[in-house]
Amino acid sequence: MSAEANVPVQQLFDLHGKAALVTGGATGIGLQMARALAEAGADVAICARDAGRCEEAALELTGLGRRSLGLHCDVSDPGDVSVTVERVVEELGRLDILINNSGTSWGAPTEDYPLEGWQKVIDVNLTGTFLCSQAVGRVMLEQGSGKIINIASVAGIIGGSPELRQAVAYSASKGGVLAFTRDLACQWGRRGITVNAIAPGWFRSSMADKVLDENEAAIAEGIPLGRVGNEHELKGVVVFLAGAASDHITGQTIVVDGGKSIW
Repeated sequence: MSAEANVPVQQLFDLHGKAALVTGGATGIGLQMARALAEAGADVAICARDAGRCEEAALELTGLGRRSLGLHCDVSDPGDVSVTVERVVEELGRLDILINNSGTSWGAPTEDYPLEGWQKVIDVNLTGTFLCSQAVGRVMLEQGSGKIINIASVAGIIGGSPELRQAVAYSASKGGVLAFTRDLACQWGRRGITVNAIAPGWFRSSMADKVLDENEAAIAEGIPLGRVGNEHELKGVVVFLAGAASDHITGQTIVVDGGKSIW
């Protein structure tokens, strides 16, 4: 029996000594996942366009006994991304985990959808995921190890009711994130990096709150578990994908949607 067979299960989920970057981590599901990584032992940098919110969130994580940074970054800007990654490595000493969570949406009927809205969503959700993965990937490739976790959506897998959501660019961008995840996993797997995705369903966030405030009961009826996700139900899956427990998993998408995508 190999020594690896005797690794205690607690060690498989232990992130002490690891450093993570969570884009869009100041609020909503991003902050939920940043908290999870910190609670599991990782030092965590949070970045988004609102530096003030990032600094507030980082202060909270510091209260958990972790080193944490709150930084400004527009993930669609290659220069911003490069400076942010350099700062994280400089301050935290390494970079083992990347959560590509930054996202935006634009609602309009497809026949009237403005090119401006389409481009904005693609630039942030898809191009931003590429730019951050590329910049952080260079660090991970030099280290010989790393975990990239892309936050997609069930909207990239299934269609949605036009009465509840008309956001074709969002769906297209998240479908692109899923394809990007699979291809990058093929490219970097033999070089020590795993690349996986999480596809959440309905969770409270700045993007989802307005729709949920108006339609939560109707949305819940379309979910087998009968409710939307809560403030801790992404924590377990992100720690699993960030830690040694998922070392033999890459190119996969874990759907966390209360069963919505099976109907």
